[in-house]
Amino acid sequence: AYESGLADVVDPLGGSYYVEAMTNAIEEEVMQYIKKIDEMGGAVEAIDKGYIQKEIQDSAYAWQMAVESGERTIVGVNKFTMEEPPVTGLLKIDASVGERKKAQLAKDKENRDQAKVAEELAKLEKAAQTPAEGPDHVNLMPVILDCVRAYCTEGEICGVLRKVFGEYKPHNTL
Repeated sequence: AYESGLADVVDPLGGSYYVEAMTNAIEEEVMQYIKKIDEMGGAVEAIDKGYIQKEIQDSAYAWQMAVESGERTIVGVNKFTMEEPPVTGLLKIDASVGERKKAQLAKDKENRDQAKVAEELAKLEKAAQTPAEGPDHVNLMPVILDCVRAYCTEGEICGVLRKVFGEYKPHNTL
């Protein structure tokens, strides 16, 4: 009740007027958004212009500020919280673990069948270049698993996929 605001009225479902009013308000706001996005040229244009991302960022920021100020109640976060002692004895990973893993990776790369690695990565690249739908579509998962069985690294596999599909670059709208 605290989070939804239903307790703010005497009988929220009485004649369902309150629920209808909330639904109508949401519908009106949604239609305003759709109209604004249509005026920009549609959803793709709105994304390309950074509008959608900015709206999400602004909304998330406003939500967080409302939670932190207490204006918006989140049970267990800013209302009816339990005071608990701070966690002690956190797990600390020795820095040498990373060095050992790097050494093991280098050893694994040295001892694997390099021709098989190259062959499987080439198969992955070819499969990734097939259409996403239709009769020529190739499910990438079995091809990726073949790469793993050939001891291709995650970085090598991702590198091939990045080469084919590119990398997402968000619009900087802030």
